Amino acid sequence: MAKGYWMVRVTVNDPERYKDYVAANKAALEKYGAKFIVRGGNYEVVKGNSRERHVILEFESFATARACFFSPEYQAALAIFKTCAESDVIIVEGVS
Repeated sequence: MAKGYWMVRVTVNDPERYKDYVAANKAALEKYGAKFIVRGGNYEVVKGNSRERHVILEFESFATARACFFSPEYQAALAIFKTCAESDVIIVEGVS
């Protein structure tokens, strides 16, 4: 079965409040077995636009990645996120 991924580009507007979001999302990410592949780090824009922070999370499957995003646990964390940051999130299925 192909894995599922979140591809996320983030602009943090309030770094102190963002820490609250990171703490809050831990329960959902652990529950759904998320594994960080990329979490910040050095990057270079070679074409197109970007944001300041990049995250790629791996899940057991596309369905699991979707279930995590739409879970009550993650939606509670997302409510905090909306007060301190902006993002683009794409859920994508990997190659099997």
